[in-house]
Amino acid sequence: MFGVVPNLEAIVKAYDIRGTVPDQLDSTLAHALGVAFAGFSKAKTVVIGHDMRPSGPGLVEAFQRGVLEQGADVVNLGLASTDMLYFASGKLDAPGAMFTASHNPAQYNGIKCCLAGARSIGIDNGLRDMKSIALDVIEGRGPAKAKNPGELTKRNMLKEFVDHVVGFIDVGKIRNLRIVADTANGMGGLVAPAVFERLKKFEVEIMYGELDGSFPNHPADPIQPANQRDLQARVVAGKFDVGLAFDGDADRVFLVDETGKSVSGSTTTALLASVFLRENPKATILYNLICSRVVPETITALGGTPIRTKNGHSYMKQVMAQTGAIFAGEHSGHYYFADNYRADSGLIATMVVLGEMCRTGKSLSELRAPFEKYANSGEINTHVADIQEVINRVTKQFSGYAQDHLDGLTVDCGSWWFNVRPSNTEPLLRLNLEAATREECDEHVAELLTLITA
Repeated sequence: MFGVVPNLEAIVKAYDIRGTVPDQLDSTLAHALGVAFAGFSKAKTVVIGHDMRPSGPGLVEAFQRGVLEQGADVVNLGLASTDMLYFASGKLDAPGAMFTASHNPAQYNGIKCCLAGARSIGIDNGLRDMKSIALDVIEGRGPAKAKNPGELTKRNMLKEFVDHVVGFIDVGKIRNLRIVADTANGMGGLVAPAVFERLKKFEVEIMYGELDGSFPNHPADPIQPANQRDLQARVVAGKFDVGLAFDGDADRVFLVDETGKSVSGSTTTALLASVFLRENPKATILYNLICSRVVPETITALGGTPIRTKNGHSYMKQVMAQTGAIFAGEHSGHYYFADNYRADSGLIATMVVLGEMCRTGKSLSELRAPFEKYANSGEINTHVADIQEVINRVTKQFSGYAQDHLDGLTVDCGSWWFNVRPSNTEPLLRLNLEAATREECDEHVAELLTLITA
């Protein structure tokens, strides 16, 4: 078992499990984590799904064997998007485990876990306990097998999931729109066509719809501008009304307007917030701390209550439950809905935006315009030798300004602000900066990058 324990430490992250296969995550660890998940959740039934990565079925087999050995039943969804797994967890009121590495390259895989009702699990409310139990399993101290093993059932819930997603748009008010979706050879290639098949007035083209975990066309990480270029070019060339860029497990989406211009996650969060506040005045809405200032400004102007949170789905879902928030958005393209078991869904976000386009008769470029008052850097990732040392250096350099450490370091410099924080899934330092003008934004980005790489 040499190397297994360090690997377990390496792959259990702040809000999911993720590593390279098979050197960090293999069937031995997957089995131990299955035992751990059954033991931690004390579930009678566990729902399991996996994305299109070639390593998925083998890891799922090992994980579900661990669950079954503890006497819990397994409902195996087979191929699924992450938001379908969350839906199944909510619908069946059972804990869930989704095997995916989201936007990471082909050699990665991992597990996104949730409790019954799609309630989130992070390092402080489950993953640390799972890691401890899995270590016991590996070292021969794990729980004994149940006298009666659980039963395995295979269930296709795609139709039920599609029914749920379509419920977020007023089908009677749909107008003719031309839509192109780049699913990046990820799970969007399964779920997006199934949803749009129900919405006949939309003319839809799918790019890179073949499920292929080697990602032969481009990485399934739409927050990176290079990975949206094919979609942007297709929108313009084909005269489409909107482009959709999904990530590998299809729980995130980025929009491209009819001019081929990408819409930031902050702009989409503000747009979605305005829709929910029109329907639910005075509602509470969450946004993560790297969102544009326009998000809390929009929520406040429309009578809602904005609450700023850390990054990450486990934190966002916990705060939604605590505050009764109706909607939450992240700059990274995750959007959470109270009526979706507080889980995130790229397809549901898409339905709400398309519904607003149909209701208003406006183009996406017209809808986005009121929410784009500021210039932002986008997320800039830098490999550094010592992340904490860099954060300490930046903290000292900007000691005269308002600072907080909710997640990394956020500094408010008046007309501009920035956040630097470590990635929870990769060895990177992330910079997000916003200013009143493009010139000011570019100037301060250069200043920060010089400081970070010094």
